[in-house]
Amino acid sequence: MTPPDILVRIAERRRERIGGAAHDLPEGEPVFDNPFVAALRSKDPAIIAEVKMGSPRLGSLHGRVDPLKQAKLYAENGAAALAVVVEPDLFHGDYELLTLCKEASGLPAIAKDFVVDPIQLAWAARAGADAVLLIAAMHDTEALASYARMARGLGLVPLIETHGADDVAKLLGEPWEIVGVNNRDLRTFEVDLQHSISLVPSLPRGALRVAESGIKDAFDLLMLRESGFDAFLIGESLLLAPDPGAKLRELTGQP
Repeated sequence: MTPPDILVRIAERRRERIGGAAHDLPEGEPVFDNPFVAALRSKDPAIIAEVKMGSPRLGSLHGRVDPLKQAKLYAENGAAALAVVVEPDLFHGDYELLTLCKEASGLPAIAKDFVVDPIQLAWAARAGADAVLLIAAMHDTEALASYARMARGLGLVPLIETHGADDVAKLLGEPWEIVGVNNRDLRTFEVDLQHSISLVPSLPRGALRVAESGIKDAFDLLMLRESGFDAFLIGESLLLAPDPGAKLRELTGQP
C-alpha cells in the first residue's frame, strides 16, 4: 500500500529542507534500558503527553499554546513522558522546542518528525531526545529496520508507528522495543479505535504497545488499555483542554 498523500507531501518537504546526499550513521542493538522505555514501564497508565505548535487541521498554535507551560503541567500531573512534534512546515515545530520542553518538564522525550534522512536522528539526539518516531508507512521493510538500528546507535529508542496490517507486516523478524498504532486514518483523518484494537494480536511480542491519537477521555483510554495497549500518546485532547492538568488527571484516574 502506498503512503497517504499527506505523508508523501511532508516527506518531500523534509527532503527539500535537508538537501544533499543521504547521511550514514552507526548502527546499534535494541535498547531496553532507555529512559523513555523505563518511564513507560513505571507508570500505569503510561501517558505520553504531546506538545505541538500546530497541525494541518489546526493551523499554527503559536500564541494559543505556551509549550513550556504545557510541558511543566504534564510533568506535574502524572505524564510518564513527553512527545514533541518538531516538523517545521505543517506542524510549526523544531528541535530546539524539544530541548526546551524536556528541560522544562524533566520528562524523557520522543522527537516526532517525519524521518527521511538519518541526519534527523542525529538532530534528535543532539536536542536531547530519548526516543524517535519512525512511521512505517514511509519506508520499506529494509529501510525501516536500518533507520531503527541507526537510531539505537545514537542511544535513541525507535517507536515504530503503524496504521494497518501492511505496516505491521514490515516488523516481522526484527526485535522492537516500542510499537505504536495510530488511531487516526491519515487519508481521511477519521479516528477508529476499534481498527487499532483489531491490530493488537498481530503486534510483535515483547514490544511495548502504544495507542496513538484520537483518545478523548478516560473511557477511550480504559477500552484501549483493556485491549492490550501499554501506553497512550495523547495530543489534542490535552493540548486544547481548558485545563490540561485536570484533563491529564482525569485520564490517569487521579483526583
